[in-house]
Amino acid sequence: MLQNRATRRRIITYAMLVTVSLLMLAASKTVPLQDLRHGINYALSPLQETLARSTRSVTSIFNAVAEIDQLRRDNQQLAAQVQQLQVQTQQLEALRTENEQLSKLLGLRGTLDFKTQPAAVIARQATQYERAVTLNKGTDSGIAVGDPVLAEGGALAGVVVDAGSNYSSVMLLNDTRSIVIGLVESSRATGEVEGRLAGPLGMTQIPSTDKVAVGDTVVTAGLDLGGAVRAAFPPGLLIGRVVDVQQDPSAIVQIALIQPAVNLDKLELVLVMTDFQPPDVPAPGASPGASHQPIPGKAP
Repeated sequence: MLQNRATRRRIITYAMLVTVSLLMLAASKTVPLQDLRHGINYALSPLQETLARSTRSVTSIFNAVAEIDQLRRDNQQLAAQVQQLQVQTQQLEALRTENEQLSKLLGLRGTLDFKTQPAAVIARQATQYERAVTLNKGTDSGIAVGDPVLAEGGALAGVVVDAGSNYSSVMLLNDTRSIVIGLVESSRATGEVEGRLAGPLGMTQIPSTDKVAVGDTVVTAGLDLGGAVRAAFPPGLLIGRVVDVQQDPSAIVQIALIQPAVNLDKLELVLVMTDFQPPDVPAPGASPGASHQPIPGKAP
């Protein structure tokens, strides 16, 4: 009996739910209920719009943060690329400069009557007593002690004073030990060109009767002065230009200051004359058949 009551109760409840659903379905199409729905939507629309704007703002903030982070990464990549391009540009500029210098030296090489060997400066020695450079080539390339060394434009830079199989040391013109017999082209006056480190070269022992003026060109004389200083260079190699003349009316000689034709402190590429043989000059007081000993390292 209890089961029958429970069954009837479930049936009645189900029937009531169906009835209510049918009534609500029928009522949803009525004008009052539709007006109520419109009213609720109208009342809630500002809240919905606010919520939508908030959602869009939050989304925009996240998108902006993501874009800023992407821009930061892009800027870092661009900065790295710019730095790499700057390094490449500097390397290309250095290569261009080196190629220009080498081209000028090779062009000079074709105008000389001597065999030459191009070489690069790999070290410098600058002290209160000396000015010297080390080259990247030596005896394996035919370079020997006593070989003249030329710079750009055919200007004399110095002389080889030491040579190994793959290196050679060059004493520059501005070294205090360097002495070259110079010739003033305009007046043919001669004198001893001495190194004076950072200052201009000094051309001494010029007879006071010889004319020497500022701007005169000085080249190698290719001879010795009474056998005291041997001619270690061929004639006509450019040394520099006179920038000052020091004269003493009571002296029998005068001094000219010479600016070297090249910056000796910034040599990078040079030409070494490998087959120049200084002429044999009789030593003072020697018999006519006697002569100086050849420079060490040079073939007799």
